[in-house]
Amino acid sequence: MPELHPTPGQTVGPFFHYGLCYPGDNELAVTGHRNAIRLHGNVFDGAGAPVPDALIEVWQADDTGAIVSEAGSLHRDGWAFTGWGRAATDTAGHYSLSTITPGSTGPGQAPFFATTVFARGLLDALFTRAYLPHANLAGDPLLARLDDDRRSTLICQSDSTGYRFDIRLQGAEETVFLTYPRS
Repeated sequence: MPELHPTPGQTVGPFFHYGLCYPGDNELAVTGHRNAIRLHGNVFDGAGAPVPDALIEVWQADDTGAIVSEAGSLHRDGWAFTGWGRAATDTAGHYSLSTITPGSTGPGQAPFFATTVFARGLLDALFTRAYLPHANLAGDPLLARLDDDRRSTLICQSDSTGYRFDIRLQGAEETVFLTYPRS
C-alpha cells in the first residue's frame, strides 16, 4: 500500500452568497438597538483590488466584556445579541455588520472583534482581530508583541456610524493574520 501524505484543504470558491448567507446574518444587534454601531470595511487582494466574493465572520464579547453564550446565532430573534455574525462582500469588496461595541474580556486586554476571512484562492480561513482605536492598546498582550507598522493593520478607524476595518490579504500593508495551535 502506498504511503499517503496530507494534502491542503480544498480551495474556497466564490459560493458564499449561495449557501452560507441567511436572513439577518450581518445583524449581531438589530439596527434599532440603542447601542448599535456599524463595523464595516473592504477586503483587498494583493494587488489592491477589491475582493467581491469574500465572507467575513465576527465573534465578539458584549459591551461588558462577557463572552455571549446564547443559542440561536443562525436564527435571529430580532432582539438578542448573540456575539456572532457574518457578512458577504458586495461587488466593490465592501462588508457591513450591525453590532455593539465590545468590552474588554480581561485585565489589560483591549476590546476587539475576532474576525475570520473566507475568500477565493484561500486554502484555509484567515484569522485576525479588529481592535477599537480608543482602547488601551499599549497594554494588550498581542499588540505589544507587534512592531508599530504591523500593529496598525489591526486597529479600526472610527467613523460617524461606528468603526471601519479594511482587510488586506497580501502586499505591503497586509493585515496581520493569526495562527491557532491545533489540539
